[in-house]
Amino acid sequence: MSQSVLLPIDLSTEASWARALPAALHLGGPDMVLHVLTVIPDFGMSVVGGFFDAEFEKRALHEVGEKLTLWVNTNIPPEIEVHPHVTHGRVYDEILRASERLDVSDIVMAAQTPDVADYLLGPNTARVVRHAKRSVYVVRGS
Repeated sequence: MSQSVLLPIDLSTEASWARALPAALHLGGPDMVLHVLTVIPDFGMSVVGGFFDAEFEKRALHEVGEKLTLWVNTNIPPEIEVHPHVTHGRVYDEILRASERLDVSDIVMAAQTPDVADYLLGPNTARVVRHAKRSVYVVRGS
């Protein structure tokens, strides 16, 4: 049975994948299925969302999807079966939902963003570790 791994990344932050991607590829092995997820964060406040037109979410999902496809084509070895996914919402909720929906065996993610002290987990990583029903591998280092 091949290993399926979910790799959540932030396309704008190389630290979210620079070490996590090699760790995911190593964990999954040559017959792995890699699901790469990027989440467009929600606005957090409904009053903020009112400033964007009704088509904004569709356009954002499409544009980020194109960027993720380019990232996949640039960074994932061609022999790896890979599926890119773009969602919109709270980052940790979307990671947890994707892990269930895709029925992955493992989640591999970076410990933090570069601006968080090196002994802390970032807030999204900490929530995923706490609530995931799958094994979560947290990759540390810069």
